[in-house]
Amino acid sequence: MTTLLTNGVSSAIPLILVTLGGIIAERAGVMSVSLEGYMLTGAFAAVAVSHTGGIWLGLAAAAAAGGIVGLVHASLCVSARVNQIISGLAINLFALGITGFLDPVIFGAGNTGVQVPAFSNLKIPGLGSIPVVGPALFDQPMFAYLAIVLVVLVSLYFRYTRSGLALHAVGEMPAAAEARGISVVRTRYAATVISGVLGGVGGAALSIGVVNSFVENMTAGRGYIALAAVVFAGWRPLIAAAACLLFGIADAAQVSLNVLGVHVATELLAMAPYVVTVLALIILGRRGRAPAGLGLAFVRGQR
Repeated sequence: MTTLLTNGVSSAIPLILVTLGGIIAERAGVMSVSLEGYMLTGAFAAVAVSHTGGIWLGLAAAAAAGGIVGLVHASLCVSARVNQIISGLAINLFALGITGFLDPVIFGAGNTGVQVPAFSNLKIPGLGSIPVVGPALFDQPMFAYLAIVLVVLVSLYFRYTRSGLALHAVGEMPAAAEARGISVVRTRYAATVISGVLGGVGGAALSIGVVNSFVENMTAGRGYIALAAVVFAGWRPLIAAAACLLFGIADAAQVSLNVLGVHVATELLAMAPYVVTVLALIILGRRGRAPAGLGLAFVRGQR
């Protein structure tokens, strides 16, 4: 049980970071289909830079790479008013192609999956020794504690800050927000870039926080699972974190069950997180209401 929970939390942490970014962008009215691209780009940048520059520089590179891709997405969706789903899918395909191309260029052909330095676990004295939950919650890399802090901060930001309420207004009624002096374009740009940064950090949490290497398409659809968590949670950070933990445990089950000697077909275990995602959306996905302006292009002066 301890192993399953610990591995589940480790798998959930990258998802939580990426999901928070998706919530911020979608609350501002920009669809986050591009989360997979942010995450994959960040995962690659973290490994490519930390290979020679150290893990902290790698983390900074991941955040920057995700932010740049987010800026591209914002330029397409907000300024050029391209269909947001098409833009997101194009970014995901571009991220898959460019990381797959640069991987052998940087590490050399045949050297894919090179191990790099990674963040070690930070055990909180006392709490880390609690049976079952201690290793899972209080003996993790710093990404786990970062995710917990961000979940709380983002929740408080939406509920109690003026800018959080302004961002919510932009996603709900952009024309009315603009009339009240809130710049819809600037708000959506900022939200999408922040979403990209968090997506990149989530990718780093996977590549230099869990796997310690990069392989082509290593995110394997986790960005889409994060997008599903956004919808499943009704765009609420705390519920989204719980949803990510559920998906993370389903993902970790394929490793933990083998360790426990439970013999299940590898293909079935690999399907588990995606099956759980689909079932969660079918059962609970309609309970939340999407922001009214989500996915709609904004034209100043148009109602």
